[in-house]
Amino acid sequence: MLRTLFAGALLLCASVVSAAEKPTLVLYNWSEYLPKKVLRQFTKETGIPVRYSTYDSNEVMYAKIKTVKGVGYDLIVPSTYYVDRMRREGLLQKIDRSKLSNFGNLNPRLLNQSYDPNNDYSIPYLWGTTGIGYNADKVAPGQLKRWADLWDPAYRNKLLLLNDMREVFSIGLRTLGYSINTTDENQIRAAYEKLVELMPNVRVFDSESPKTKFLANEVVAGMLWNGEVYQGSLENPKLQYSYPEEGATLWIDSLVISAGAQNVDAAHQFIDFVLRPEIAKQINEEVGYSSPNLPAIQLLPEKMRNNRALYPTDADLSKADFQADVGDALTIYDRYWQRLKAGR
Repeated sequence: MLRTLFAGALLLCASVVSAAEKPTLVLYNWSEYLPKKVLRQFTKETGIPVRYSTYDSNEVMYAKIKTVKGVGYDLIVPSTYYVDRMRREGLLQKIDRSKLSNFGNLNPRLLNQSYDPNNDYSIPYLWGTTGIGYNADKVAPGQLKRWADLWDPAYRNKLLLLNDMREVFSIGLRTLGYSINTTDENQIRAAYEKLVELMPNVRVFDSESPKTKFLANEVVAGMLWNGEVYQGSLENPKLQYSYPEEGATLWIDSLVISAGAQNVDAAHQFIDFVLRPEIAKQINEEVGYSSPNLPAIQLLPEKMRNNRALYPTDADLSKADFQADVGDALTIYDRYWQRLKAGR
């Protein structure tokens, strides 16, 4: 009897040890950017649990990853120019494409960008644009065609700006006719001064869930990501999207593997999992941002495939630009950003 109990105890201990030894994938992602059901399905299929945490800006993510040199994180989802910065600073490791059987599903137009030639370090996850969102019950269609229109005194205390330094400065720079990737302090300061003039119209900065401010009627218009407009329009169809005449901002959020990743194989498994068309379709439908996955787009309802907020025309993007890494000038942007938010 004692021998049986002892043997049973050994089996139980072995089971506990086995469970404890299962790799846990640590994923650090944007808020509201991955359906829980996708995480559950990944764990169900692979047996790999996922520890999931979120951020609301590239700056917050970057500061944390740089502090710990990526240790404690496996997968991260930085935007365009932060891939460039992080790979050059040794915070990322190369992706083994031989482990990605579904890589061929990606739209070639979204690959091989200047921030990561040949996609050695990044795999497109979702993409989109930053333009003008507005409530058509409060703003007449065609009234907000340009970024410059946001300065209209009629919008006093009625606008939302994203809580994102580069995004906000891009509208000041575009309005003045400057590149959104300028490193010229005189131009950055001029954009700051232009944005100071906008502040009486700004009610709130929000990047975590900006659509909720529109749905609660706290704001009537502002700068918004296309996916937030799509999600919000499901609840209130009057939430509309405009591509500004000065140009929208293009971005791609990509899956990257941290230089300090402990579970590299699990990271590759997850990347390949979300590249499956049926999984990418689920993500697109629930999160509401544009998919880089061509077969997944064909699985979407026609109403989504033909939604210009999600899938713009070439004309919509004729003046659109990607943000690029501005190097040391980032500290200049940050100095003026802090002053802008502090009201100085």
